[in-house]
Amino acid sequence: MQIPTVRVLPFALCLVVAGCASRPLPKYERPLARAQFQSIRTTAYTHTEGDHLQYANRNACGDCLQAGPVNSASCDWSRWPVGTIFRVQETGETFAVDDYGWALSGTNTIDLYKPSRSAMNAWGTRRIHLEILNWGDVDRSLAILEPRTKFAHVRRMVTELKSRYAELTRPFPLGPSSPVASAPPAAAAMPARAAAEAPPAPRAVAVATVAAPSSPGGFAPPSQSRPLLTPFNASAPR
Repeated sequence: MQIPTVRVLPFALCLVVAGCASRPLPKYERPLARAQFQSIRTTAYTHTEGDHLQYANRNACGDCLQAGPVNSASCDWSRWPVGTIFRVQETGETFAVDDYGWALSGTNTIDLYKPSRSAMNAWGTRRIHLEILNWGDVDRSLAILEPRTKFAHVRRMVTELKSRYAELTRPFPLGPSSPVASAPPAAAAMPARAAAEAPPAPRAVAVATVAAPSSPGGFAPPSQSRPLLTPFNASAPR
């Protein structure tokens, strides 16, 4: 006797839901200490990937993913709260944390948004040196995440945000900005006369140890105008 399809389909859906619910979280990594300059493992993603299609080109804040002068970045918000702005020293690109993902929860990896699959594949996986330009908002992170704690990776972020709340909301001093890292040509490869006439290489500037004036909530006012995120839309689906 053939089993009616209407009785089989709900059972199949239950198996799918059960499989998603039992999906193990990524291996936990100890959080890095907060610092203006960090060496970080990065990956790349784009909005046309299979696991991002349901969100189209939207980020976790309900706004459009950014590509241009400021680019979107996805990470664990208990490591870098939403609104954190940083610069990749190797490329000079600026990124703003406005997204998160299951595979990043509990890790020190940052996923950099790329507007196309070719750009995503070209980036691959890289360890980069980043410079924090503005520290994000812990309270805003919690406001976005707490309504979504039915998901295990979100619960992990919320639990760690609360356990590290005092640390993450302390004023974050920023020293002088560092120039974009680049490899100078080797002197041996230059003609002798050109090498003799070349101006001396600029000396490295040490990061100041004096704390910059800070406002409550873990923010350090930038020394110059910084790009801002789009406003948070509390009613946006995610």
